Amino acid sequence: MTHVGKGRSKLEMKMSRWLVILALTTLLFNAAGVLYGQQNHLVNWPEGISPQELGSRVAQHFVTSPHQYQETIHYSEVVTWYGALTFAQTTNNTKLRDELIKRFEPLMPGGAESSRIPKLHYVDDSVFGVVPLEIARETHSARFLDYGTQWADRQWENPLPDGLSSETRYWIDDMYMITVLQVEAYRATHDKKYLNRAAKEMAAYLDKLQQPGGLFYHSIDVPIYWGRGDGWMAAGMTELLSELPKDHPLYPRILLGYRTMMAALLRTQGKDGMWRQLIDREDAWPETSSTGMFTYAMIVGVKRGWLDSDVYGIAARKAWIGLAGYVDQHDEVTNVCEGTNKKNDVEYYLLRKRITGDFHGQGPLLWAATALLQP
Repeated sequence: MTHVGKGRSKLEMKMSRWLVILALTTLLFNAAGVLYGQQNHLVNWPEGISPQELGSRVAQHFVTSPHQYQETIHYSEVVTWYGALTFAQTTNNTKLRDELIKRFEPLMPGGAESSRIPKLHYVDDSVFGVVPLEIARETHSARFLDYGTQWADRQWENPLPDGLSSETRYWIDDMYMITVLQVEAYRATHDKKYLNRAAKEMAAYLDKLQQPGGLFYHSIDVPIYWGRGDGWMAAGMTELLSELPKDHPLYPRILLGYRTMMAALLRTQGKDGMWRQLIDREDAWPETSSTGMFTYAMIVGVKRGWLDSDVYGIAARKAWIGLAGYVDQHDEVTNVCEGTNKKNDVEYYLLRKRITGDFHGQGPLLWAATALLQP
């Protein structure tokens, strides 16, 4: 009896071990399934539109493109340069990176094209500093780092009484131009003052411009939901949240603003995956620069866990496929809204020209391609 009892005990112990192993295997399998569920919407692309292929084509095209404005480097060229550099870094394409740096060298102080360096203390000019900061991040060059931080610090040389940048004007475009420069300065230096500046500025713009439905007016006095303007806001929040610590006092406010906006974009996305020149109007035409920005914001949100992957992952996939259809045989993005000032007139926005190859459209596509390729 004693012998039989011992035998049962061993059998029971063996079965218990197998049950534990089975339970652990099931947990691991389920966890892998959840992870796959989060990512499978953003992989396995139709032939010809993978982010690797499309991003490479558009980035390489940028290297050989002439400056689009005669006098100074325009902010749209800056953000395309930034997109191409981050794409090169993500894909480990050192040849592309070196070509992009070589293209920028003449724009350093004393360089052959230094007359093109922006001169105004103004958001659209100040964002120029993003390119040397990104080059510094990728090459650890002290020369580029010093030059880039000069631009970021200049933006806060004479702050307003409330601590905001003197470049504050409460146009939604600002929340990319100011934010990305300060965030890049933080990435390059790890000095938290840059994050704090960007977070304070972003919270102020959220309070002033975001509407209860989640979208943003172009400015305080222009109650119109302009596509690319809202795109700058979406991309700016995404850049900031990617670096802002969760215990930062303004993190919950900015995340709430971001999620509220993403929910509004989900409701207004077209069946073709695109967003419109005026987001809330079906009679407006599909616009690519805003679609690229919204696609980028959603991709990062899904990958960072800020958004429900099964809902927003599907939307982001549809958006990327829709956007890819607007890249022509010359690797230029079509249906880009021309440069647009603010004006309280719906017809003014509806009648804006559709441009091909404008950097306003090339850049956001590169941001989205890079985000798709990052973990």
